[in-house]
Order: sequence, then C-alpha cells, then structure tokens
Amino acid sequence: MIEKYINAASGKTQADVVLKNASYADVFCGVIRKGDIAVAGDKIVGIGNYSGREEIDCSGLTVLPGYIDGHVHIESSQLSPEEFASLIVPRGTTAIIADPHEITNVCGTAGCDYILKASANIPLDVKLQLPSCVPATPFETSGAVLGGKDVEENIVKDEFFGLGEFMNYPGVINADPDVLKKLEAAHAAGKIIDGHAPAVGGNALNAYLCGGIVTDHECNSEDEIAEKISKGMYVHIRHGSSTHNLSNAKYITPSNMRRFLVCTDDRHAADLKDKGHIDDALRKLVEGGLDPVVAVTCATLNAAECYGLKFRGAIAPFYLADLTVVDNLKNFNAKYVFKDGKLVAKDGKPLFDTSSRYLPKDVLNTVHIKNLVPDDFILKINGNKAKAMTIEAGGVVTGCEIVEVKNVGGDVAVKGTDILKLAVVERHKMTGNIGRGLFKGYGFKGGAMGITIAHDSHNIILLGDDNAAMAKAGNVLKEIGGGMVIVESSGKVHSLTLDIGGLMSSRDAESLQRDSKAIIERAYAMGVDRRLEAFMSLAFLSLAVIPKLKLVDKGLFDVEKFAFTNIEA
Repeated sequence: MIEKYINAASGKTQADVVLKNASYADVFCGVIRKGDIAVAGDKIVGIGNYSGREEIDCSGLTVLPGYIDGHVHIESSQLSPEEFASLIVPRGTTAIIADPHEITNVCGTAGCDYILKASANIPLDVKLQLPSCVPATPFETSGAVLGGKDVEENIVKDEFFGLGEFMNYPGVINADPDVLKKLEAAHAAGKIIDGHAPAVGGNALNAYLCGGIVTDHECNSEDEIAEKISKGMYVHIRHGSSTHNLSNAKYITPSNMRRFLVCTDDRHAADLKDKGHIDDALRKLVEGGLDPVVAVTCATLNAAECYGLKFRGAIAPFYLADLTVVDNLKNFNAKYVFKDGKLVAKDGKPLFDTSSRYLPKDVLNTVHIKNLVPDDFILKINGNKAKAMTIEAGGVVTGCEIVEVKNVGGDVAVKGTDILKLAVVERHKMTGNIGRGLFKGYGFKGGAMGITIAHDSHNIILLGDDNAAMAKAGNVLKEIGGGMVIVESSGKVHSLTLDIGGLMSSRDAESLQRDSKAIIERAYAMGVDRRLEAFMSLAFLSLAVIPKLKLVDKGLFDVEKFAFTNIEA
C-alpha cells in the first residue's frame, strides 16, 4: 500500500478521490489553507494540485479532520452502537473513545463484548476501554464486579484500547490494593488510563496522578483546570445532555490550548438527532468566542495525540482519510463525511445500512426485582427535619438542603410541597434493597416517574409523590425489561422500552427518538423543571462519586465523607 500512496502523492498515478478547490483547517499551525486534497485508499496522500478518478468540488466549503469524541458512553444515547453511528457519523464524527461501563455494570464483560461486536461493521472507529470501576463504589449493588484480577486478565486483550475513567478517586488516593492492581495492570499492558476527579487538587491530585492517569472531564473552575493542566493532564470540554461545561473554553489560551479535548460523555438520542454531536459543541464554542480552528483542533488533533492515535486528527500526507466537509466554520453543517477514504455520509444522511443489528441474549432481560407494593415506599423519619437532595441545571453535582417534613401515619407527607420521594431499587440480584430519600426542586407532581438508567450500577431510580404510583412504576419497568416510565396517580402509564441492559433500545434511532421525546414532554407537562433533563437528570442521582448527597440501593450517601449518612437532620 505504501507504494500506492507514494505514487499517488507524486502524481505518477491518479488519486482515488480528490477534494478540489478545498479550504482546509491546518490544525498544526492554526490557520486555514487552500489546495486540492488527494486521497488514495484509506490515506490522505497530498495537498496541492491533483486530479483523481473521482473529484468533488469543495469550492465555498471547508474541509476538517474527522471529529474525535474524547470520552463517551454509547449506552447513554439509548441507542445500539449501529444506530448511534447512524446519527453521529453524518455529523462528522469518525472516532470515539468509548467507555462501556454502563452496560458492563449490568452485564459484566458480556456487555463489553456486545459493544465490540455491534461496532464491528460500522464506519466509526470505536476505541473501547475496559471499565475500571465496576461498580463505581463498593457501597452499591451492581450486576457485575470487575476486580483487580479481572482487569489483569482482560486489559491485555487487543480489543481494549485503554482503562476507562477511574471514578474511584478515593481508592487511588488512598492506595487501595485492588485499585493499585488495576492501575499496574494497565501500565504493564501499555494502555492509557482515563480520569474522573472532580474538585481534586493539591497533594490529593498529586497522589491521583501518580496512578498514571492522564485525563479529566469533571473540571468546574479556572483554578482546577490550571492546576490539572500544569500537572500534565488533558482536560475534556464536555457537551452532553445533562452535563455541560463548554463555558470552560473561556480558560483556553494560546499557551494551553493543546491540552483541551472535546467530549460528549452522555448524550441521548433526541439531542443527537435534533442538535448534533461534536458538531454542536463546535457551534457553541465558536458562538462563545473561541477561534474556530482552535475549537476544531481540540476536537481532532488534541484528542488524537492524547490517546496515541497515530496519523489521525489532521489533514496531512499519510494521515488517515477521515474527513468532514462543512458549509462553514460557524454552522459546521457536514456536507460530506469520509471514513478511511470512503464517502460514508452526505448532507447529514448516512450512506451505510444499520437495519441488521447485533443483539445477543446476554444483554436482554436484565431487570430482576420482586413485585413492589405501595408500602415499600413508606419513609419514616424521626423528627421534623430531614436532608433533601437538590440539583442544578446543566450539572450532576447535587446539594443537600435541610427541609421541614410532616409525618402522617408513620410516613412523610410530600403532596402539595416542593419535595418528592426518591427511591433506588436494586434490580440485578433481587436483594430487595431499596434506598429511600427526599428530593427538592424537581417540580414533578401527580404520580411517579422511573428509569433503569442510574449511574453507575444502573439500579431503578423512582421519584414521586404517590407510593402506589411509585410501586406501579417499578413493576412496569420489570415488565418491559427496562426503560423509562411515568405513572399518573390516575393509573395511566407512559413508557419507553430500553431492552438492551435496561439502557439501550434495539429499535431504529428515528422511532426511538420520537417516542423518547414524547415521554420527556409528558414529564415536563407534569411539572418537571424545564431547565433540567427530565429523565437523564434522574439518572445521576445515584452517582456516588460526584458530590454532594447521593442515593444508592443501600441508603443515603455523603460523597464528601465517602460514607453513608442518616436522612434525619
């Protein structure tokens, strides 16, 4: 093949494809240049004056390297890998760093195997990481456990590109023996390790970095970003559905811009369909004042260099011909997308078929609970003051507010207040565990809502002001094999089935997105604050590695103390 590249580059033979009259982003020098871009096989072979067997006139358009999502959980799209690709590739994304820890927490390494095989025949590079924290903490019940020995056995496999985000930062900082085994195994295998260290600084950050961890997507301040970059980390700018920190782009300077990446982390189907993927992040970054070529560099070359993706992320000879041709550097509407030198999308539509989807039995029928009854959601509190969880729009950090409560017949009365009951029901091993708490400020009234997406162990999260509706919501989720549900106090049910691990749907993206929007709108109609993601915000209320107060199946958890806490205040 190298002979073919050289001959096409020198002009001895015709290139396969030439993008004529192209303006393109030179991400090495931070400028826009012009020239014909010649492609032979899967490589870019030259920029200059070329002719090809196929020529596409790119006058008035701009050619960019294919985008690289630096950190994403495919499962959070609620789509199969095939359907996920059908939405993001036409937007210009050609590679992702995928951490399948959602489905691995439910199905174990069979979940990783599913993502790998389902991604095998799509025009998207899925760089699969072995989840590092299954479960995220030892304080909850997950469907599987990957200990140090499991990581040692699996990280050496070629299918695993790296070790996924190390959310158990206390375990790293305190040199937990099993954590050390995972870190050492990754280093011995020569694999990169992604990070997750919200608000970790000083000596604690030094200790965390001595685990050999290189990235973080949880930064929330200028000082935190500056410290982490100064200590060698790459920082992801995140643009997900529930979590957004694109505002961190204001801290990008000419001297530090090579240490920023772009990622989505968690982005559901409706947003992917209506708003986009990395292209939407680029639009927002440029609207916010970031130089367009800098923004593109963060989403391409920086990610390639961070993750050791050789000859990717730029437009240059011998670089992989992953190219996105856009209308301009303001709207970033993709006109053509090339993967490995082949045209795979045009005018926002995929040119590949996803109707045949891989679906093994190992990832189906994953909701295992006893029949729930209204009394399961009685909440007894001693006294009249309690801790209630709160959340702000655009983030996953939760607060703790002391609220006045009224006990009626041995149960907290929440109807007519801005407080709701919150429950986490264990759904993997039928332990019967139910964590119970209070949640303030969500706005929902008149029944219950629930979801089997509950980061990161993915038990059932239920929210409501009606015990009977909460019980029915949980039972419906069992009947449909997982998904999203609303039960009105009248008994009327609205549901969306997510049959793959209770996280994803085997359906096509179009119909799932339509029905997802419908149930989300029903939640808003029942009072959910529109500044919040109606269901996806719920999914983070059990994430016991993000401050401040969280709820898991074993009880209320104080993340700052990394210990369980009583609900009484």
